Amino acid sequence: MRAAAVLRSTVPRAACRTGDATAVVSRGMATEKQILGRIVATKNISKITKSMKMVSASKLRGDQERLAAARPFSKWTETIAAAPVLMENLDAATLPKHTLILPITSDRGLCGGINSTITRGMKRLDLAMQAQGKDLSLLIVGEKGRAQLGRALASSCDRACTEVEIPYTFATASALAAEILKTPDADAVLLVYQRFRSAIAYETSCKLLINLTKLEQEPMVEYEFEPDTKSEVLQDMYEFTLASSLYHALMENATSEQSSRMNAMENASKNAGEMIESLTLLYNRARQSRITTELIEIISGAAALETK
Repeated sequence: MRAAAVLRSTVPRAACRTGDATAVVSRGMATEKQILGRIVATKNISKITKSMKMVSASKLRGDQERLAAARPFSKWTETIAAAPVLMENLDAATLPKHTLILPITSDRGLCGGINSTITRGMKRLDLAMQAQGKDLSLLIVGEKGRAQLGRALASSCDRACTEVEIPYTFATASALAAEILKTPDADAVLLVYQRFRSAIAYETSCKLLINLTKLEQEPMVEYEFEPDTKSEVLQDMYEFTLASSLYHALMENATSEQSSRMNAMENASKNAGEMIESLTLLYNRARQSRITTELIEIISGAAALETK
């Protein structure tokens, strides 16, 4: 890294393009050994990024299969809960006064901007809800979300769930649903996650789940209840709806994470290749300048001997 810093600070861009020998031998310039070490290090990094891309591509296929199985499993919840909407289209005025928000992020990095887009959206939503006098509490899933939102929205961060077992299972979603139910004063739960669109695209989406036991009006679906069982049935339905929607959101976010990591590693490998080419060119110029200088010294010494 020190050699790279020297390269950036001492070699003018124009000199590198024109092959000016004075730039190669200027004081403070990296030596051939330093440049060669940088080339070797960049090649090793490129090998790692290429391997990570292959691993992510393999995991992506498995996540896509689990997502395909989870989507029909959660489709029925849209008859009770609202359909997912884009984060940028979410209106804070439509949210209840007491809302528990569950942003789903990853535990590991090197996956592009999949986590930062969620945290930026959460900051905007927090400001909008504060302006309307509404309460916001967070149950964060993922270490990256906890690290970023724990600083920006420290007053709203109640709990965090990190180091979740991968791949996600319905048991994991059920455990998260049980943790959400420990907040009985929440009028609704807002799931924030990345919805998978394709291997190169995903969308930051939100899904609002209203607490059925606190509805002032009847649900939009007609039901027939046994006597004195209405509240119990609505509570059970809310719990199962919450677990099903959570499982689907976890699958969507996991698939988006692998696709984003695969693309990030592909871009990193491409950038490493370009850096290797530029460093190799710089190394060849430095080597050529050294050889030319040595030849000039040898010829000058021979000429001096002849004059004597």
